[in-house]
Amino acid sequence: MANRVSKTLLFSLFVSSFLAAASAGNFYRDVDITWGDGRGKILRRGNSLSLSLDKASGSGFQSKRAYLFGRFDVQMKLVPGNSAGTVTTFYLTSQGNMHDEIDLEFLGNQSGSPYTLHTNVYSQGKGNREQEFHLWFDPTMKFHTYSVIWNPQRIIILVDNIPIRVFRNSESIGVPYPKNQPMKIQASLWDAEDWATQGGKVKTDWSKAPFTAYYRNFSALTTDSDGSKGWLTQDLDVQGRKLLRWVQMHYMIYNYCADRNRRFSHRECSRSRLL
Repeated sequence: MANRVSKTLLFSLFVSSFLAAASAGNFYRDVDITWGDGRGKILRRGNSLSLSLDKASGSGFQSKRAYLFGRFDVQMKLVPGNSAGTVTTFYLTSQGNMHDEIDLEFLGNQSGSPYTLHTNVYSQGKGNREQEFHLWFDPTMKFHTYSVIWNPQRIIILVDNIPIRVFRNSESIGVPYPKNQPMKIQASLWDAEDWATQGGKVKTDWSKAPFTAYYRNFSALTTDSDGSKGWLTQDLDVQGRKLLRWVQMHYMIYNYCADRNRRFSHRECSRSRLL
């Protein structure tokens, strides 16, 4: 591990994230498999879940509850090998044309190429706030923890407890922020070969199907173990901001605020509100 970030610190953050997720819920109790005709399976007495994709269909699940703010964690192990054309997701969403949404989408790759983690935030039906990252590890080799902290002030997306993105409430300058619509957790594995890998240039190799991704230790934290709600005002401390800059400097591959070709005029970008 490089670039002025301590290996010891990264390891301690990973351990703390793993332990937090270890007190997770049970998939039988917390989610419904909503589509896939048997391609989604709850395993190990509800402790883990698998989603599969073949040429006929993908699969997905949804939380039984809707949430207005909280901390949401899941551990995932992504499709290994040639996963080109596939998309594995974990996201929050409300319903309707004016929906809110917080996206984590993992775009598959040809063997030897890195996965792309595509993130986006929708408010009142409007998105176009994409940031994309490569990861500093192989997400197919073992489970890693992916988290969303959503409170009235900000959204923080973390990987192994390392912040990779912050989207702040900028309503004071006219930017919509998701704060009024309860959202459910959804997850899916589906085919998006028309755009997912190198803009659709690399298609899904169905001879490799079925493709399978695994989820475990899902947690929706709305009250901490001591009865408090620390996530309700959680922000990045000094070390968190250093880690965020490290990720964005070395692993961010797309930022909507820097895309001149798309001619965005997002107000939150002009005021450097991304850290």
